[in-house]
Amino acid sequence: MVSKVALLTAGGFAPCLSSAVGGLIERYTEVAPGVEIIGYRNGYQGLLTGDFVTVTDEVRAQAHLLHEFGGSPLGNSRVKLTNAADLVKRGLVAEGDDPLKVAADQLVADGVDVLHTIGGDDTNTTAADLAAYLAKHDYGLTVVGLPKTIDNDIVPIRQSLGADTAAEMGARFAKNVMAEHNAGTRILIIHEVMGRNCGWLTAATARKYHEWTDGVDWLPEIGLSKLAWDVHAVFVPEAIIDIEEEAARLRTVMDEVGCVNIFLSEGAGIADIVAEMESKGEEVARDAFGHIRLERINPGQWFGKQFAEMLDAQKVLVQKSGYYSRS
Repeated sequence: MVSKVALLTAGGFAPCLSSAVGGLIERYTEVAPGVEIIGYRNGYQGLLTGDFVTVTDEVRAQAHLLHEFGGSPLGNSRVKLTNAADLVKRGLVAEGDDPLKVAADQLVADGVDVLHTIGGDDTNTTAADLAAYLAKHDYGLTVVGLPKTIDNDIVPIRQSLGADTAAEMGARFAKNVMAEHNAGTRILIIHEVMGRNCGWLTAATARKYHEWTDGVDWLPEIGLSKLAWDVHAVFVPEAIIDIEEEAARLRTVMDEVGCVNIFLSEGAGIADIVAEMESKGEEVARDAFGHIRLERINPGQWFGKQFAEMLDAQKVLVQKSGYYSRS
């Protein structure tokens, strides 16, 4: 018999988080109104420290409001329960403690029967680790993962929560950025989109933006040209990028149109960038999950530097839609 459930959101933001929390509260209130609901603040960090908020009757009655906002009302964090050294360093567990046991014991102390984890690959991998620990040690608790990620890269889920909305927001962001194409002459614009190992979001964003250019009226006679506003290249991690070959193609575009617009996945060409950094003896920063900290590397700037001279670009503008589209 389930008497108490807990919710947590973790990892990077996605447009669905607040709505997912609201939806779970609404559904429990509808089908099992007697079940108590709590929400751990800041993901697994709150679980480890026992920091939670209780879902009151007032919250249940107004849960529909959560569908109107981005971000997460509970807050997120990047915590990996199997990385004890990192958690000790951050003061979330004591030296010698097993974080999985700390989390399991906290669930028991809080009287939780079911834990709902809302997150992407790392969040649900951690949820799987916790579920396996609970089963192995006969805790009798259930962990239910709800997949979200703007990258849309959770196998076998074909459409993850948040991905399509993020693509729509990225396309909206691009409409303003691409207006800069005639702020001067021979401008190279790079729209850097989130996507470490998967180019789905970049491709979907470029597609939605291109569909917008197809659906509006243009007036080339005065310089309002679809060719200048459109997408000229899409680079994703899954593809091999021949810089010189692409530069030759894009040089033609630059000469004919007067600008070049590139949609770039932040993880595209990352192996080449990292190899170049390491060859120079530069440190490649990584997070608690071992992922390269892409914000420290700035792939968009790297590609801009590679293409600028070959395209004879007089100005390079790199804009990142990540935080705009994911929240």
